[in-house]
Parts: sequence; structure tokens; C-alpha cells
Amino acid sequence: MRQKQLQFEWNLLVLVTAALVLFGIVMVYSATSGSAALGNANPLGYVERQLVYTIVGVALLVVVSRLELERLRALAPSLVVTALILCLGVLAVGSRINGARRWIAFGPFVFQPSELAKLALVIWTAAYLSRHKPPRTLKELARPIGFLVLLFAVLVLVEPDLGTALTLLLVVGAILLVSGTRLPLLGSAYGLVFGLAAIAAWSSPYRRDRLLTFLDPWKDPTGAGLQNVQALISMGSGGVFGRGLGQCIECLHYLPEAHTDMMFAVVGEELGLVGVSLLVAAFCAFAYAGVRLAIATRDPFAKRLAAGITALVCGQAAINMAAAIGVAPLTGIPLPFVSYGGSSLVIMLAGVGVLLNIARGNGGRAAAAVPDRGRRDGRTRRAGTRRRGGAAAPRRAGDVRRVAGSRRGAARS
Repeated sequence: MRQKQLQFEWNLLVLVTAALVLFGIVMVYSATSGSAALGNANPLGYVERQLVYTIVGVALLVVVSRLELERLRALAPSLVVTALILCLGVLAVGSRINGARRWIAFGPFVFQPSELAKLALVIWTAAYLSRHKPPRTLKELARPIGFLVLLFAVLVLVEPDLGTALTLLLVVGAILLVSGTRLPLLGSAYGLVFGLAAIAAWSSPYRRDRLLTFLDPWKDPTGAGLQNVQALISMGSGGVFGRGLGQCIECLHYLPEAHTDMMFAVVGEELGLVGVSLLVAAFCAFAYAGVRLAIATRDPFAKRLAAGITALVCGQAAINMAAAIGVAPLTGIPLPFVSYGGSSLVIMLAGVGVLLNIARGNGGRAAAAVPDRGRRDGRTRRAGTRRRGGAAAPRRAGDVRRVAGSRRGAARS
């Protein structure tokens, strides 16, 4: 039964991910072809690059889905160090786009190191907490998990990239929760972090303007509040069924970053409430499969890894959607699998590969194992092994007949 459940989750993850990626390619073309044609550029330029990123991401998904999880656990420190070096390097040699230095350019392609940092931190945190007890005090939480998260958060805030910093806090919190960290401790830690974040946001003119603009975007609809206001207009103009694919008016130089940060608003304008609802349902299905997978697997590392990656994908989707409809500040977080962006797409597909690895590998081993509820470390015992204080289960047909005969003899006497 458990194996069938894991097979169901594997199928659901594959179907939802494939549907979102294909839908994203269509929406990237729809959101960029018109403005590109008006600017005498190649209407297929964005979608061609997105297709290249998709091929690379799918190839990485296949490789990761067949990789032994123990090898992935062993790679965790190297991934974290690499992500740290790249996050430092982007501050020195990164390309500045729209006032932010987040990307390293390689010819026509760009790479965003903070996307790798998200997945690297998820893998490292899952590996660490699978071998250590959950923290019981703020001091234990701060070393080493809190220190590493703070280091990454500071590096991405300097870029500046508030959305990635929030995502890092979200996914690490999900892994801590699954690991058994007490809610009062998590509440205290997040209260402290958000208090410091509020002070940092208010002390920076850039972040303070973002916050004030979110509270009242109509105060400056053609300046600081332009993206917020145009996103709301785009969402509202779609109605129930939308204008139709390729009929987006806001994409024609009205809505800034329509193909990246504001892709959810483009979906709302072109496909209306129906399209938006189906997109939300797709991410809910992804979350459902990821949570069920985290519950089903018995391996401590796989359980924490599944929870972290599910929180990474669905948390980013929630932040992006909330910003598009005006209930959260704009953070620059793309919509996973749908928005244009090679780094995000490749890393998200690699994360799905890890989930498929867990469903196919660890899930199968967990299905063949019998849980040992007496062990505190959560390890499992294979069916048929000797329990403490009891007899081993008979393994051969002759043993079964001898046991049955001895019972009948005892009954006659």
C-alpha cells in the first residue's frame, strides 16, 4: 500500500512539474513576443533561451533523481561553500541590472548565485538535522544553523534581494519544524529576526520606499508605485475568462518585469480567474505530493529534504502571488517553473529531481521496512528480525510446521 502511495506521489510530481514548465514556456512567449516585436527585436528570443534552460534543467533533474542520497548528503558542505563563494563573487564581478547586482553573465546567459544558495542551504540543513538533535535553545539554534542562514541572508540583502532572504528563512524554518523543534523556540527566533529585518528595512531608503509603496501604491502610481498599480490593473482587467493568450495589453511596456516578477499578473489578464485558479491548484497539488512524500519516507535525511524542497517551491510561489495581488511587498521572487529565468528554472527542476529520487529510492526501502517504535532515533527494523525479549519469526515452511505441531501437542495434553 505504501509503495502505491509513493508511486502516486511520484506520478503527481512529474505531471504537475511538466504541466507548469510547458505552461511557463507558453506564457513567456505570450508575455514577451509583443513588446519584442514593437522594439524590432526577435519575438522568439526569450522563449528560445527558456527552452535551453528547460533542457538543461530536465537533464539535471534526471541525473539528480538517479543519484544516491548518501552522495547528495556528502556533497552538502561543498555545495554550501560553492554558493558562498559565488554570492561573494557576484558582489564584485556581477552584472548590475535595474540597480541590483545579482547575476553573473556568461555571454547571452546569466546565472544567479542566490538560486543555488537556496537549494544548497536546504540540503545542508537537512543533512545536519538528520544527524543531530533539534535545537532546544536560541544558542543551539544559532550555532551553526542560525549563523549560516544569517551569512547567506546578509550577502543576498547586499545585492539587494529581500525575497531570497525571506525564502531562506522560510525553508530553514520548515526543516526545523519537521525535525521536531519546539514552536515557542521558532516563534522567538522568527520574532527576533523579523524585528531586526524591520529595523534594517527602515534604515535603508530603498527598502523603506518599497514598504511605504506597498502600503499605498496609488500615492505615486507613475513612480514608485507603478509596478504595484499596473499589476492590479492587469489582474482586474482579465475578468473571469481573461482576454486570451497573446492579448495582454499590460505586457506592452506598461507592466515592468511582466515576464519575470509579474508573470502571475499576466496569467490573470490573459486567462482570467479560471487560469489563476488552475495555476494555484497546480501548486497546491505539488505541495500535497511533497508533504505526503515527507510523511511517508522513513529516512531522516530524506524526510527533511522533502519538506525543505516543497517549502522552497511552494513558498516562492506564495510570495510571488501575494506580491502580484498587492497583499505583500514586491520582492523580486519569480514564479517557479513559470516565470522567465534560467537560474530559477534549473534549480527548481533539480529540486524536483531530489523529490523524485526520494519517492523512487527511499520510498521503496521504507515500504519494505517495519517501524521500530521503541527506538528513539527513528531508525527502522526489517520485517522478520528478532525483537528484544521475543522469538524470531519463522523463516522456512518446516519451521512453521514444527511450531504448529508443538502447539497441537500442547493442546492435547
